[in-house]
Amino acid sequence: MDYVLQVQGLTKKYHQNTVINDLHMSVPKGAIYGFVGKNGAGKTTLIRLICGLQEPTAGTYTLYGTNHHESDISTTRRRIGAVIEGPSIYMNMTAEDNLKMQYRVLGLPSFDGIPTLLRLVGLEHTGKKKAKHFSLGMRQRLGIAVALCGDPDFLVLDEPMNGLDPKGIIEMRELILKLNREQQITILISSHILDELARVATHYGFIDNGKMIQEISSTELEKVFRKCTRIKVTNIGVLTRVLDSMQQEYTVVSEEAVNVFGEVHITPLVLRLANEHCNVLSIHELDESLEHYYLNIVGGAKHA
Repeated sequence: MDYVLQVQGLTKKYHQNTVINDLHMSVPKGAIYGFVGKNGAGKTTLIRLICGLQEPTAGTYTLYGTNHHESDISTTRRRIGAVIEGPSIYMNMTAEDNLKMQYRVLGLPSFDGIPTLLRLVGLEHTGKKKAKHFSLGMRQRLGIAVALCGDPDFLVLDEPMNGLDPKGIIEMRELILKLNREQQITILISSHILDELARVATHYGFIDNGKMIQEISSTELEKVFRKCTRIKVTNIGVLTRVLDSMQQEYTVVSEEAVNVFGEVHITPLVLRLANEHCNVLSIHELDESLEHYYLNIVGGAKHA
């Protein structure tokens, strides 16, 4: 398998604080790689390292086979486009003028590609409207357009859906899929909006306290997702007490419902609830969420 990015034993310390801790990671060419971790887990620090904004304390990484110690790594990094900690745009400029400014920064010979870029991110009709009057979703898409000015084939996005309304999230999702499928751009997405990430990612890396806990493809993840049964009742206290006595694993999701993991013997459960005057309102099967899977493996890692 070809890899755009490979990280080997990367560590980053600030004084005595270790933010990235002996991290290993591989991003396959053509993937949408979901980089999953809570705030402060080290996601943005790793992104800043691979984009050359900071130097690692130890370890190494390669981009397209070029080690970061090699002299031509700066040339290789030109194949990366990135939006880190918010879009880098000029608020008093139009979308077109923002792209022209980036073209000048990159030393590109003409502005011929700008109309195509604006169409790609859905901003071709913004005209003379300045970025300060854009919605947050439009600003995010303009930031991606700026990142695409150098025609990169590896795009790094740090929390691209953070703060977006439902419409903005859908537009961002569609743009990410378009860039990956139609433009063949490998994408690394750092995000904590896991339900949305699960709609686009082909691979995942789960990070906690600066360490990579697990890397897995979406296909492999689907095979290990546990089924769960959501049970809604009239008395949640009775239900949890009965489940405890039956040694069932569960999580409480509301004042009247729980998710029960593993095989559930419905008939004896319902009979025991009925004996304690607790009525079952509904029972249906669910797939385990990406969020619950992440919390499960992180919890397991903390107690390893």
